[in-house]
Amino acid sequence: MSNHPLTSASTLNDATSVLKQVFGYDEFREGQKQIIEEVLSGKDALVLMPTGGGKSLCYQVPALLLPGITVVVSPLISLMKDQVDGLNASGVAATYINSSIPRENLLDIYRQLQDGVFKLLYVAPERLMQLDFINRLHTLNVSLFAVDEAHCVSHWGHDFRQDYRLLGQLKRHFPSTPVMGLTATADIATRADISQQLSLQSPFVFRSSFDRPNIRYNLLAKYKAVDQLIQYVKTQDGSGIVYCNSRAKVDELSIKLAKQGIKSAGYHAGLEAEIRDKIQRDFIQDNVDVIVATVAFGMGINKSNVRYVVHFDLPRSIESYYQETGRAGRDGMPAEALLLFDEKDAARIRQWIAMGENTDRHDVELQKFAAMESFAEAQTCRRQILLNYFSEYGTNHCGNCDICVDPPKRYDGTTEAQKVLSCVYRLNQSVTSQYVIDVLRGKNHKRIVEQQHDTLSTHGVGKDKSDAHWHNIINQLVHQGLLRIDITQNATLKLTEAARPVLKSQQDITLAVPRLVIDKSKPTKTDKRFYDRALFAKLKHLRKSIAEQDDVPPFVVFSDASLADMAEQLPQSDNQFLAISGVGNTKLERYGERFIALISEHLNQADY
Repeated sequence: MSNHPLTSASTLNDATSVLKQVFGYDEFREGQKQIIEEVLSGKDALVLMPTGGGKSLCYQVPALLLPGITVVVSPLISLMKDQVDGLNASGVAATYINSSIPRENLLDIYRQLQDGVFKLLYVAPERLMQLDFINRLHTLNVSLFAVDEAHCVSHWGHDFRQDYRLLGQLKRHFPSTPVMGLTATADIATRADISQQLSLQSPFVFRSSFDRPNIRYNLLAKYKAVDQLIQYVKTQDGSGIVYCNSRAKVDELSIKLAKQGIKSAGYHAGLEAEIRDKIQRDFIQDNVDVIVATVAFGMGINKSNVRYVVHFDLPRSIESYYQETGRAGRDGMPAEALLLFDEKDAARIRQWIAMGENTDRHDVELQKFAAMESFAEAQTCRRQILLNYFSEYGTNHCGNCDICVDPPKRYDGTTEAQKVLSCVYRLNQSVTSQYVIDVLRGKNHKRIVEQQHDTLSTHGVGKDKSDAHWHNIINQLVHQGLLRIDITQNATLKLTEAARPVLKSQQDITLAVPRLVIDKSKPTKTDKRFYDRALFAKLKHLRKSIAEQDDVPPFVVFSDASLADMAEQLPQSDNQFLAISGVGNTKLERYGERFIALISEHLNQADY
């Protein structure tokens, strides 16, 4: 069926009213109102917003104002369920169709769709493009198609999916129905490809800032990484995700964290579907604090209160890194992203890419990985590098990354560089970085003695510094092109031509003082809220018990940001409770009485 465009001031007033009464927000974020206006007038749209930037409202608000149903294309079952749970909790009639639904339930959903019960329908791309499903949709009044994770449609995207390619045919089947593509990550090539692949007609393109100011970006030189991870996780409060590049590493790390008393679980595609689903539900429902996972985990995570993301291994692209770190702090509260970086990892990944089967994508993947390496090796503001990658150029330093908060201190590292380079040379360029470090530090283990490397002039010249220090120096010399790692020979270190003038004292080298731990004393730039932490903990406990009763994730009841707002504003009446961010009429009706009672009880005990 064709749609009748809605364009009037009253409709935009209605949109603001829906935003407040249904979703509990007083005003739209930048761009949302403009996007909604264009879609209500019948235009196609391409929306580029960071994770947590409010993409969903760009189609959820129009869905409640348009006459028919809005069909949302979503890639994962878990993501659909969480979004539908969240909408239902706000009083919105939404449902999803996927392979997890028994046939009798499916028939019931189809009947309700015919009766116009639902305003939003979530569906996977492979289901949507089946001919019988398209025919069924033709019997409904489809007012809008919203394609979430739209970068999956693009050959240039970091997460290309064949199923998404068929979505370009939507316009052939529904020529007068607007289509909206939404993504959190898209470089210039990917953006153009999304519009073409989805057959968008002169779309309204909105590109918000890709900045996530509440996330602090940190990087540590990776050394004794398991110990680094355990130490880091123990200092954190709340939920976290740890990303690894292999299933074996996931299993190993999740067990080691559990042995330290940390509520953790491992997640990868090698686990049975039922186990994966249980682990994901436990994490979303705050029964598990830390998920160690491959990148198979994440796109379907609609959990707003993840407080940190650790990359135990280097991602293959800045898009992947950005999207994965973007799973932290979606509620706008302070969050952290930690990257553990080692040159050996980088050399291995380059080799994996070169050995990949899809030769058409080799150059694209190597180019994307080179940008990721540059980010990791940088000595300037990390946020600036991220934003520049997405063509959001600026010169201001962010004040909320490790480089800005604790700037690297530079020193004349010529002598230290010569010690390392000379040692590599005397060891015939045939050993790994750890062996070089052992010789520099004067170790006398069996192999060193057998090879008579304890008699070298470089044996013990670096014993005044730690293993981790020398590991970092070697990494810096690789960055600067004086050393290379030969993956074809078990990651042995080789000198490059650039090392010659340094060894001959014809050229000086500047190094950064190695950063081996994160300085936790530096305040988070965005953490400016002053709220009652004890009350916040009580509110979280109440939220958890309600979530268990209702069988929904805790953040579906209220986000951490809403709880922090309550702990700051201390609402004592229905009107005051409605003024809390994220509280609409339905949530006031369902939960208001219990939360207000708890706040009153807390205030009486505290004798404010």
